[in-house]
Parts: sequence; C-alpha cells; structure tokens
Amino acid sequence: MALYSETVMDHFLNPRNVGTIEDADGVGQVGNARCGDIMKMYLKIDDDGIITDVKFETFGCGSAIASSSMATTMIKGRPVAEAAALTNKAVAEALDGLPDYKMHCSVLAEEAIKSALEDYYAKHPDKRKE
Repeated sequence: MALYSETVMDHFLNPRNVGTIEDADGVGQVGNARCGDIMKMYLKIDDDGIITDVKFETFGCGSAIASSSMATTMIKGRPVAEAAALTNKAVAEALDGLPDYKMHCSVLAEEAIKSALEDYYAKHPDKRKE
C-alpha cells in the first residue's frame, strides 16, 4: 500500500490557491516547532460573509502543502461559519487519509483558517455572530 493517497500526491504536486492576497480581510499564521511546518492563510470575505478568495503559503513537508491546498478548496466560496467549522479530520478525509504521524499537518490547516478568521473578526468586530 502506498504511504500517501493519490489525492495527497495531487495536492502536493499541483497545489491549489498558492500565494498571497495583498488586501486580505484576514491573515493567520501557525507553526509547529517540532516538525518545522509553517502555514499562512489569507482570506478575502465579502459583505455577505462569503469567502471569495483564499490563498496560502506553506513551508513544510508534502503533507503540510497538501493539507493547506485541500483546506483552501474546501472553504473557498463558502460562508465564514462553514470555514470556522472545518475540522482537521474533514481535511484528512478529503485527502483520502494521512499517515498517523502526519495528522498534525491537517491540524495546522484547521488552525491556520481559524487564525485568519480571528484576524478578520479583530478587524471587523461587527461581523462576529454570537
């Protein structure tokens, strides 16, 4: 059995939504000192709370890049509330699985999105729904 699924390999070799958004509404960066992976997410959110664009920069292993790529495809075009509810398990499942010792990469993707949303809410406190 292959160590990585075809989906993981595809998102690693052909990552989606790579780059930056200069006028991002929310930016979040997280890192894992143990493995050296660093993820930065940029969100563009319209007045209706829809994520119209999302980009990422990731310094790390193939699983980290694939997790970032998949997470961005899962939240682009979706409401902020759906992005906030995205879990690392959902990212890993969408990638058709990750080895146990690489699950932290999907956790970082979830945390990067939540960090970018916190930045968005800090800049737009009136947009936070209780």
